[in-house]
Amino acid sequence: MSESSHFEVAAYALGVLDDADVEAFERHLDACERCRQELKVMAELPGLLDDVKSSSERTN
Repeated sequence: MSESSHFEVAAYALGVLDDADVEAFERHLDACERCRQELKVMAELPGLLDDVKSSSERTN
């Protein structure tokens, strides 16, 4: 997988990759410790963004 795969960690964590890209990234993830560690850091990101959105909607 190319160097650009490393940049897909955030997109994967946010669930915005299409099915083919998810499969390709998951294959990459199996062999890439760097991306696995980065994904652990980003794992909470979707929930945090949902919290911000919910908070914003309550104040509007």
